[in-house]
Amino acid sequence: MKMTTEEAFVKTLQMHGIDNAFGIIGSAMMPISDIFPDAGITFWDCAHETSGGMMADGYTRATGKMSMMIAQNGPGITNFVTAVKTAYWNHTPILLVTPQAANKTIGQGGFQEMEQMNLFADCVAYQEEVRDPSRIAETLNRVIMQAKRASAPAQINIPRDFWTQVIDIDLPTIVDFELPQGGDEAVEKAAELLSNAKFPVILNGAGAILSAGGIEASRVLAERLDAPVCVGYQHNDAFPGNHPLYAGPLGYNGSKAGMELISKADVVLCLGTRLNPFSTLPGYGIDYWPTEAKIIQVDLNPDRIGLTKKVTVGIVGDAAKVARGITEKLADSAGDTDREARKATIAQTKSSWAQELTSMNEEQDDPGTDWNVRARKAKPDWMSPRMAWRAIQAALPTNAIISSDIGNNCAIGNAYPSFDDSRKYLAPGLFGPCGYGLPSIVGAKIGQPDTPVVGFAGDGAFGISVNELTAIGRGEWPAITQIVFRNYQWGAEKRNSTLWFDDNFVGTELDEDVSYAGIAKACGLKGVVARTQEELTDALDQAIKDQMENGVTTLIEAMINQELGDPFRRDAMKKPVKVAGISKDDMRPQNVG
Repeated sequence: MKMTTEEAFVKTLQMHGIDNAFGIIGSAMMPISDIFPDAGITFWDCAHETSGGMMADGYTRATGKMSMMIAQNGPGITNFVTAVKTAYWNHTPILLVTPQAANKTIGQGGFQEMEQMNLFADCVAYQEEVRDPSRIAETLNRVIMQAKRASAPAQINIPRDFWTQVIDIDLPTIVDFELPQGGDEAVEKAAELLSNAKFPVILNGAGAILSAGGIEASRVLAERLDAPVCVGYQHNDAFPGNHPLYAGPLGYNGSKAGMELISKADVVLCLGTRLNPFSTLPGYGIDYWPTEAKIIQVDLNPDRIGLTKKVTVGIVGDAAKVARGITEKLADSAGDTDREARKATIAQTKSSWAQELTSMNEEQDDPGTDWNVRARKAKPDWMSPRMAWRAIQAALPTNAIISSDIGNNCAIGNAYPSFDDSRKYLAPGLFGPCGYGLPSIVGAKIGQPDTPVVGFAGDGAFGISVNELTAIGRGEWPAITQIVFRNYQWGAEKRNSTLWFDDNFVGTELDEDVSYAGIAKACGLKGVVARTQEELTDALDQAIKDQMENGVTTLIEAMINQELGDPFRRDAMKKPVKVAGISKDDMRPQNVG
């Protein structure tokens, strides 16, 4: 069949059902964007490509459907790097389309030239450059299939002078693989270990969410064993939060109940998780990981099994299929040892933690420091971060999708949200980019327009994506709700400064004259300031109504004091020492001209 290269490209997108693209328009992509409307593809033109990439991540994570990042070659494409690496560690299958400078000018240092393949080599699971115009559909099809198989971003790089050429090709065939269910011997061994366990624990990761039926399969297995189910860091939606066996998230500012329960385990089934370091770091002073327990790790990627923890049984397979296979092979007596005592321990531990979490109002200072005491004295009438999170819980709909940003106040909230369904919690993940909260929740709303969505960000991180307020107020964009925790500081870095640098706050203070609610109003959106718990609950309740019933986007500034939570990584910092010494007198003027 004769067609143009851009027609071949778009027809391949249609074959895979990719109907949403995020980025900023550019001449290098115009031949295909010109026919997007005819193809049923919506192009969401954001204010900055990094945010556009995070919108794509939020869309795909909320829906399970692939989306596409695309922009102008060179500086437009370089702005995608942070978003693509974020999607990589979020296990998000996204198509990265990178139009390239023309073949006939590459190497001359021309306008907007950049070596784009090396740029993303460490950010994608697969990448390929189109070598000939006649291979454009074949290459695109392969890149999309690789993204799906790896559940990660994949890149196609296309010299811009390959567009608007007439080719004669057959459209490629989509080949889907059946996901593995794990080796028979490995599944048998895992079932034997769990059958004989006295205190089995299940740890669900992103793989349980990404696997069709993964959470349900883990629920059946957990109920058969009466095993508590913990979830990995920032994967609070990997098991139903209303289930009596749900123990909450491990890792930084997670669930103390989950930490205490997994510390008792003699066998841990790690289902669909690479056991990332943040999911097993000590928390609340508890070094909870059960070093003597037998570990069963299930992951689709064999390279990640045994990477961070000593594993007794490694299983390469799909979380749902492996969980079902283990359940079928359990002994009739599996879970019977100390079953009633274990159920009582789970219930008591969860109840105790729920009461403690409810009573937590303030952040603790480390010995020898007193910043949080000073912060409370400086603003005695302002909300603490935990007061704000409780106010939010009072108004947040049970079916809402939420996003979180990186930073102090979002991290303090890690223990609070739980969900009845999966694909409800969008967090920046282990790459840890600031500016994720707003764009990811916009992408989620595009994908799930009938579901209430709420984004969260600290005021430092929000400053990185605030320019998206200039884009999302246009009529075709859906309404969302965004909460900004306003305390005029980069809190996580400030906590490091109090602990290791004697309150030498370099670069941690923000402009107190800036009003994010005011910026929202200037962009034609609704801006609200909430200073008390009651005001915050009422503002969020009204914002959700405005979002769902009136199509109104609301930004809520939650004014909170400057209390600081635990540092992200106590093991990554240490007190500096002076050896040679540093003096301003040693500064020499530069010779210019």
